[in-house]
Amino acid sequence: MKTADFNYHLPEELIANYPLKKRTLSKLLIFNEVIEHMLFKDIVRYFNKGDLLVINNTSVIPARIFGNKESGGSVEVMLERIMEDNQALVQIRAGRSPRIGSYLNLDSHKVQCVNRKDNFFIIQFNSSPLDVFNEIGHVPLPPYIKREDEDLDKERYATVYEDKKLQESVAAPTAGLHFDDQLLNSLKNLGVKIATINLSVGAGTFQPVKVDNIKDHDIHEEYLEVSKDVMRLVNETKSAGNKVFAVGTTATRALETAFTYGDKNGFKGYTKLFIYPGYKFKAIDKLITNFHLPQSSLLMLVSAFIGYDNMKHIYKTAVDKKYRFLSYGDAMLLEKNEI
Repeated sequence: MKTADFNYHLPEELIANYPLKKRTLSKLLIFNEVIEHMLFKDIVRYFNKGDLLVINNTSVIPARIFGNKESGGSVEVMLERIMEDNQALVQIRAGRSPRIGSYLNLDSHKVQCVNRKDNFFIIQFNSSPLDVFNEIGHVPLPPYIKREDEDLDKERYATVYEDKKLQESVAAPTAGLHFDDQLLNSLKNLGVKIATINLSVGAGTFQPVKVDNIKDHDIHEEYLEVSKDVMRLVNETKSAGNKVFAVGTTATRALETAFTYGDKNGFKGYTKLFIYPGYKFKAIDKLITNFHLPQSSLLMLVSAFIGYDNMKHIYKTAVDKKYRFLSYGDAMLLEKNEI
């Protein structure tokens, strides 16, 4: 298939620049052969006792830092991944790219550009990069949110179930932003099991697919961990005739990687799994997700899950009904309908 097949018109006014005051009051589009329109708080009625909800408990690093080159020119440093030996892999936005060997002044911290890897730089810190980002970093709002980060983003660009000890992501697993503690407790009281995986979301999640043929796309790499207990729970749930709900494309990518490349002991490592139409899902039955950018790998995953024609119909409906799109936007609950 061609990348252009996954284009659609997204009016700029439908891109949500702020979250709603209450997480669970986002709209929820339900797809199970037909389309229904609900609020996210109503999602409980689509679960049964014994179903399994899989969440990604990663925590977001304040991954954007502003500074200056030695020449005085301004730079923006966006973290991709923390490395060993006090180094970090970053994107650098500047009028002119810094030279290898040159220094950047990030507030009171002086760092050196020591190498380059494709479109990324490797910079050397004098102390823990994570400590520096936590000290002076900004919430890494996606590039399509056209405003500076604010205090509210520290709370709202994060899930209520994040594990602060797993501060590894530079983007939030945004499907999870719709859950609050009350909703999670309602699911538990119904008898829904909740399992946790960890996938470190990289900035590559926002990269558009630039090749003509989607099979030629070199998808971004992400680190994940799925335990043997989660593998067992998924298998037990499916064997009992219940459903596995994945919260977001990150949980989906983690589970499908584990059930493709892992074993009964789980999976721990990096994945480059690219899910597009023709892929056969091995782990998940239902997907909770936000609305994604045109021509993105995430939209291709959704298309693989529900079928291309269904994806096009759903997105046209969402635009017509003025759903809110992208990270701070509304959500969908999708039933698997592979074609």
